[in-house]
Amino acid sequence: MVAADTMALRAYQYWILRYRRTWRGTVVISIANPLLFLVAIGLGLGRLVGPDSATLGGVDYLAFFAPGILAAAAMQNGIVEAAFPVAVNRGPGGAYPVAAGTPLEPEDILHGHLLFMASRVALSAAVFVAVMVAFGAAESPLVLLALPAAALTAMAFALPSAAWAVTLPDVRPVNGIFKWVVMPLYLFSGTFFAVEQLPAVVRPLVYATPLWHGVDLCRSLSLGTVSWPLAAVHVGYLGALCAVGYLAARRTYRRHLHA
Repeated sequence: MVAADTMALRAYQYWILRYRRTWRGTVVISIANPLLFLVAIGLGLGRLVGPDSATLGGVDYLAFFAPGILAAAAMQNGIVEAAFPVAVNRGPGGAYPVAAGTPLEPEDILHGHLLFMASRVALSAAVFVAVMVAFGAAESPLVLLALPAAALTAMAFALPSAAWAVTLPDVRPVNGIFKWVVMPLYLFSGTFFAVEQLPAVVRPLVYATPLWHGVDLCRSLSLGTVSWPLAAVHVGYLGALCAVGYLAARRTYRRHLHA
């Protein structure tokens, strides 16, 4: 009998083979899009924003903005890599029903796809961190730890997205995520401006969002201002969301992918 981890690797190999044929189409959304944000806003608009100790911590806007957009791009990549592919491939003619007709169990299909998602978001984050360093947007060597922080942020969104998307009859509901989830979080999780600039009554809602935890973690590492107890809270929050998403995905995959 083939071990479960071996079966999951076979599912992972399928996604790698598929990606080798389609990787060019993912470059814009995964890498070029956030880089354009970094150049246009960080280097363009950022020249008009002077360091303000009350809002930017005394750093220039590029150094403030870059780790924020790193986390926000990770969130977007996590959702893009999970929700759309899962919703498309769980339907008739998709990869999931075909795989479910083989010796692969629903958990094998899930694990193989999750490995691929993690590989994709980690690669995108690594490229982005490298560009941050090249642009002089990182203030501390701890920026290297922003790579796993961004990947964790991405998976905190990818796992719940996959758990939900596998239940969908078609891909249309996925489009609503960008209108009702991605864009509000982009704007109100500390990506573009300090949360302290928001009204006091709104801030607790921001602090409860997963993206704020990812943004604050990546930013504190990049600026070298990290508080390790607070960083542990961020990691614990994002890790707990991953765990909940994973347990939910195991349940929904078993329910919807039994051959």
